[in-house]
Amino acid sequence: MKLILQLKFEFILILPVFYNLIHIFVFTECHGEERVDQPDPHIAEFEGRSVTLQCKYKTTSPQPELFWYIQKENHFPKYMLKRNKYGGEDNDAQFQERFDSNVSSDSVPLTIKNLHVSDSAVYYCVLQPTVTGNTRTLH
Repeated sequence: MKLILQLKFEFILILPVFYNLIHIFVFTECHGEERVDQPDPHIAEFEGRSVTLQCKYKTTSPQPELFWYIQKENHFPKYMLKRNKYGGEDNDAQFQERFDSNVSSDSVPLTIKNLHVSDSAVYYCVLQPTVTGNTRTLH
């Protein structure tokens, strides 16, 4: 059985601009039936406020899992949280206080409360349909 994995994601770039203003930029990549879309191409918000990063998804998988990752400058992406449309939730310990997401049948928005300038990063919304059938390690 041939296993084909496709990565579909959108990401958000938050950059401090001046004083306490934070800009958020959205970049999109999607293919085929499995996709994520972020409808807001640009969001600006002040430190101390809350912001919701939209992520809409479409999948043919009956059990999709949706993830948010954060990538700080010069670092690898770091897992933040996971949701599924049947109520499954998991937040990394570092992201339990100010970060939350409520998944619906077609979206998984990320809410960040009490914005800090240190929240400036690239934010990835990732859709992962459940894939089984190939357990071989690739070298």
